[in-house]
Parts: sequence; C-alpha cells; structure tokens
Amino acid sequence: MLIKNGLAAGENGTFAGDIRVKGEIITEIGTSLVQREYEQVIDAGGMIVMPGGVDVHTHMDLDLDNVRSTDDFYTGTVAAACGGTTTIIDHMAFGPRGCSIRRQAEVYHLLAEGKAVVDYGFHGVFDHVDSDILKEIEELAREGITSHKIYLTYDGKISDAEALRLMESTSGLGVLIAIHAENDGAIAYLREKFTAQGKRAPVWHARSRPPESEAEAVGRMVMLASIAGDAPIYFVHLSSALGLMVLRAARAEGQKNLYAETCPQYLLLDDSMYGREDGLKYIMSPPLRTARDRESLWNGIRGGDVDVIGTDHCPFFYGREKQLGKDDFKLAPGGIPGVEARMPLMFSRYASGDVSLGTFVTLCCAEPARLFGIYPKKGVIAEGSDADLVLIDPEIKTNLMFDMLHENSDYTPYEGLPLNGYPVMTVSRGEIIVEGGEFIGRKGRGKYLKRGLPDLCKRA
Repeated sequence: MLIKNGLAAGENGTFAGDIRVKGEIITEIGTSLVQREYEQVIDAGGMIVMPGGVDVHTHMDLDLDNVRSTDDFYTGTVAAACGGTTTIIDHMAFGPRGCSIRRQAEVYHLLAEGKAVVDYGFHGVFDHVDSDILKEIEELAREGITSHKIYLTYDGKISDAEALRLMESTSGLGVLIAIHAENDGAIAYLREKFTAQGKRAPVWHARSRPPESEAEAVGRMVMLASIAGDAPIYFVHLSSALGLMVLRAARAEGQKNLYAETCPQYLLLDDSMYGREDGLKYIMSPPLRTARDRESLWNGIRGGDVDVIGTDHCPFFYGREKQLGKDDFKLAPGGIPGVEARMPLMFSRYASGDVSLGTFVTLCCAEPARLFGIYPKKGVIAEGSDADLVLIDPEIKTNLMFDMLHENSDYTPYEGLPLNGYPVMTVSRGEIIVEGGEFIGRKGRGKYLKRGLPDLCKRA
C-alpha cells in the first residue's frame, strides 16, 4: 500500500508526504514516493492522515452480575474502528470474590479471541491484595499485562493499607496502577441520605458523588504513592476541577509519576443533562460535572496536566437496562457509549481551534500508547511502526447523530454535537478495515497485544 498526498499528523505537527506500507508495517515515509508493482495506491489528497487512535479505557462485555454491557468485543471494536480507533485496552470485570487476576485474564481472552477486529490488550483487576496477588502482578508483567486497576468504591474496593502495599510492590516493577478515585464512605452516606428523603431522580446520582469525593480520593492516593517511593499511578476518568487541582499541586511539589486521563463526556457535557426527561442516559461514575469543571479540564489539557483522553466506553440500552433506575437512580447501571465518537469529537475541537493538532495526537494516540507499553508499535506514524492509520476528511461538516454510529446501543450521549471533519478510512496493520463509514474487515482479525512496561519519561 502507498498512501500519497496526505498531510500526516504527529505530536509535533504535520508533514506533507507519502507513507509506504509493506505487510503490516510502515516501511518508508517520504515525498514523491513512486508506486511499485502490485502496490495499492490510496490518494489522500486533502486528507489528514492520523495514527490510529488508542483507547485505553473500554469495558467490552462487562459482566455486572445483574446486567452486562451491550457491546461485546466484536460490535465494540467494529464501532471503534469506524470512529478511527485501531487499538483498545479493556478493563477486566471483577470475577468471583477473591479470585486471581489470571483467572480473569483467561476469561477475557475467551471473550475477545475470534471477535475483536482491532488489536487489544487488558488491564488486570482485583478486589484484594495479598502475597499471591503481588506474585501474579510480577508474573503477568513478564507476560504482557503491565497495568492493573483498583477501585476505591464499589463492592470490590480495596483498603488504603492494601493500596499502599500494592504501590510499594509495583513501584519497583514499573507496573502502572490505574485508580478509580472516589471516596466510598461519603458516597455511601449520601446515597442512603438521599434515598431516605425520597430523592431518587437521576440528578441525585450526581449529587451523591460530589467532586469533593473525587478530589479527596485523588489526594489520598497521591500521598500513598509518595510514601511508596513515588510509585507510578494513573487516575482514570478525572472529572473535576478539584481533582485536577489536587493533582497539579502534588506535581508542583515534585511528585513525578502521576498521570491523569479524562473523557469526552467530561469535556463536552455537563450536569444539566440530569434535569432532562432522559436523564437516566447520563448516569455514570464519576457523574457529569458543572460547566466550570469542564472548562478547568480543557485548561488542564492546554496546560499539559491531562495525559490521555479515553472513553470509559460502557454502553447499556436506555430503553432496557437504564430503565432499571426509573424509580431509583441507584439501580441504573452506570456507563455510556463513546468508543466510536471520541476521535471525531476531539478532532473537531482541534478544527475549532480549542487545541492543537499535536495535542490531539498526543492525548488520543501517542501518550496512551507510551503509558501502556505499546509505543512505538502503536500511536505514531513512523518507519517500523504498525500501519495503523486513519484518514480524516476535514471538509466534512455535520452533526453527530445516533444513526451514524455502529455501537450496540439505542442512543449516543453526544446527539447533535457539531463535527468538523470525520474519518473516512481506517487502516489496521496495513489492511483497510473501514471505508466510507462501513466496516469491511473480518471478524476476529484483531491481535492480542503483549505489552511492555509503561514509558514514564514524560513526567519523570
């Protein structure tokens, strides 16, 4: 394959040139490259050629006991590909109480193999920390699972003592701990209080998980990471100005290995959605915040305080699973679809002048690949890298509508938002798998990624 005449995008800007692909790999980048025999030529004139998107926060086929997320590894990765994402790293669900990480890894290999259409990896998860878990973490790092998620709320939450013991271990290994940071005690108290007062509408979901609960948990984990020798930690779905302020202050004091992800919902939506008739659609944790929080996160992006934009893709049908909470917000499963919309929405914010193209590439492609051990195989247009490429037509002007998308849901939370530019072709490891908005690849073609250790040089 020879992609000609496009404007290729990287972290440091753009370059006009051609990209030669042989097999699955980019083999040559230059100007005026000459077509070789048997080489397919793609004319990318007028297009911006991006590295394939890397979404390191998805929940495919997530089993919550009473409900299951509605995208499996086939439908969810088809949607990802159609939106310009060529790699996902999925968060495993909890297994039976006290089970091993390896047990869940085996379950997830079975869920993904033969279904995924883009390349994928897994984050480990566990509900307790003991010597067996620490041994597993070390073993799994050698086998390519180099990040694990802990929860500070929900039934599978771990204690501060367990978190500290974990960080002391992973600090030396270089393994990255991803943290769902919310104060469980405050949330439990507020949920019980509001329920007793008959306050069960969706807005009370947001009010039961105030930004202070996030900021407190961020600060607590930052301090524990410091005690553990500046252990590397990564905050998923950071949603609030307060949480960002705590993180920024710790970095200003010299703590280096602190990383943060936010998501399009916290950048583009706000808590006014909970007052709508369909407010159940927007139940997620953390909840949507105020317009002030939203602007603070944008300032954090522009100032380099936010490292990654993921999606926390976890879809449920509004007309089915979400309706469990119609009389009580606590019963609605938390999560929204978003894996397909991330790249178009964020590209549109570049096109509108909110961020640079280099920042967009950094947050959606390169930095997630670095932090989760797959760079420069993924996340960059470079000789020797996988030929994961997305062609975006910057002249497409439209609004995002549900009927454009391929996610297995019955709504998009981003309905009607303006789009400036849209992916028209997705190439995964040298194979065109999406063209003209339609998936043309093969079910199960995605490969499991044996990841290396995180590259922490940006902050360190």
